[in-house]
Amino acid sequence: MRQAKRPVTRLAGAYGHPLHPAAVAIPIGCWTASLVFDLASRVVADGAFLVRGSRWLIALGVLGALAAAMLGFLDFFAIPPRTRAFRTAAVHMSLNLAVTTSYTVSYLLRHRATARVGWGLIALSLVSLAVLAVSGYLGGKLAYRYGVRVADETTQLEGYQDSPAIEKEET
Repeated sequence: MRQAKRPVTRLAGAYGHPLHPAAVAIPIGCWTASLVFDLASRVVADGAFLVRGSRWLIALGVLGALAAAMLGFLDFFAIPPRTRAFRTAAVHMSLNLAVTTSYTVSYLLRHRATARVGWGLIALSLVSLAVLAVSGYLGGKLAYRYGVRVADETTQLEGYQDSPAIEKEET
């Protein structure tokens, strides 16, 4: 278990400060915003600017997902094989790769869209975001239930001990 709490390399982030959870905010935010742009393109008179913006957001999300995946692989290699945490991480990784592939396909299909995004592409985004939500749940389980890359309880205890500075203020 200690092995999964320590970074394989400093590139994964310092002990107790993994970079993967922070990096996933980029694709999640980009892909969520792209869905909003897609839906808005169906409402406004000329949604060409929204179609272009959505395509850019998808591209940025894919690039962000690839960066987050590299950091995630570093954390994955720290988890001992043949454990629940390892199996959960493998499913988490597989779902994320499927979502990234889905958005890559969506990006390639969007070259035809001009004034508004078609319902098929919107449905693909909705399904992809739903799968991403399941994967995010599993990622949370890895961190908060199994403690992958989370500081051990002895280290966490420091935050719950009285601070000398606080004691001085109270007197």
